Amino acid sequence: MPELLEIERLSAGYGEAVVLNEISLTLAEGRSLALLGRNGMGKTTLVNTIVGVTRWRGGTIRLAGRDITRLRPDQRAHAGIGWVPQERNIFKSLTVHENLTAVARPGAWSPAKVYAMFPRLAERRGNLGNQLSGGEQQMLAVGRALVLNPRLMLLDEPTEGLAPIIVEELIAALSRITRDEGLSAIIVEQNAQKILGVTDRAVVLERGSVVHAGDSAALRADRAVLEGFLGVSHGGPKRAAARAG
Repeated sequence: MPELLEIERLSAGYGEAVVLNEISLTLAEGRSLALLGRNGMGKTTLVNTIVGVTRWRGGTIRLAGRDITRLRPDQRAHAGIGWVPQERNIFKSLTVHENLTAVARPGAWSPAKVYAMFPRLAERRGNLGNQLSGGEQQMLAVGRALVLNPRLMLLDEPTEGLAPIIVEELIAALSRITRDEGLSAIIVEQNAQKILGVTDRAVVLERGSVVHAGDSAALRADRAVLEGFLGVSHGGPKRAAARAG
């Protein structure tokens, strides 16, 4: 498969702080990537840098062969980047339906298709954004990104703080988006076991650098290595990185 996203020696941060240190990774068209690591290791910063809201320090970002490194965030969105940030950023003063139709672009994903995936949203299509539960707001945030019909979806901890039943619904939806629909996606998620089950590949960050890149299934099956990467045992990331080669 051709590479959709190519990141080469990317460094970025906020203000004078450099958070990402010469990160390189690729993602093929139609593939999905789990972005893992302990808190504060650069996962959100990497997503934000792809979107274009951090301070660039060096390196390149290419989307479908096009250099988007110096593009504004709105230009990156038009180029095919869809973003679901931690803050969700829905229009709380608009109805569910207005949230979807206000940003929709022609393509496979329509408001009707979003309603089919999230029946809760269909039931509340006339409700304002601020009348939704946290889980419903997250579903709406995912739906708003989908109706943009992006080439690449970026989701930053989409299940954080949600009830277990809502988490299961969202994980099932992400599985449909990545497995059945074949939409390329990068998903930051604390629940590694769940997200590794619906992604093709995984990257682990440690202090702003890539310490592991490989198949999601292999990482999910190796509990000791997974715990090491996530910092559960002292010195785990270094030993695990050595094993990963």
